[in-house]
Amino acid sequence: MKIPKLEDLIIFEDDNLIVVNKPPFIASLDEREGSEMNILRLAKKYHADAQICHRLDKDTSGAMIIAKNPETYRFVSMQFEHRQVKKVYHAIVDGTHTFNDLLVDLPILNAGKGNVLISKSEGKRADTYFRSLVYFKHYTLIEARPVTGRMHQIRIHLATQRASISGDEMYGGKPVYLSKIKRNYRLSKDEEEQPIMKRFALHSREVTFQIAENDMRTFTAEYPKDFAVLLKLLEKNDS
Repeated sequence: MKIPKLEDLIIFEDDNLIVVNKPPFIASLDEREGSEMNILRLAKKYHADAQICHRLDKDTSGAMIIAKNPETYRFVSMQFEHRQVKKVYHAIVDGTHTFNDLLVDLPILNAGKGNVLISKSEGKRADTYFRSLVYFKHYTLIEARPVTGRMHQIRIHLATQRASISGDEMYGGKPVYLSKIKRNYRLSKDEEEQPIMKRFALHSREVTFQIAENDMRTFTAEYPKDFAVLLKLLEKNDS
């Protein structure tokens, strides 16, 4: 995979912060192996004092906030802590689901090693609102608005509604194959079919926060190619 330059990912930049459209397959911070490129390292190459204000899963694409100095990092972090940052995600989920501002408020327990569980006795509070945006025959484009920021929150909350994110095998999602949605689709004899998206279909679409005192802004991240292609194929073959 070609490592991008941070400047090619920038949606917005001023003297204090940067908003980027994170590509899929790049971690936010140093993973345990520590060798691979991540958004924090790209940001520090671009601006030495850069700090990441929040994380996205490695496979999740979209809007991400980076502070250029400690003061701005604190300013944005406090907004996250007080749940004042409005986050909007788009997800493609398996099945047809009608969510009309459905609130899922099941507590989440971080069990370590990248595993999370729903636990009413030990979990921490987790709230997500879901709304259906576009219906296909076998899939739905969903808007998710997490109020809290627990690990894997949107993914596990959708799974509890039997609406796992397409391709999210950890939480029961199935990869999307063209043969499933396209009539008379034929593979050549020795070819093994690949899923349309090689990750789960989750994208951080919008982030709204104060970039300075009394200056509230919304930033929108365009869909990456794989997400846009999947949507286009669903519109064409699964409507």
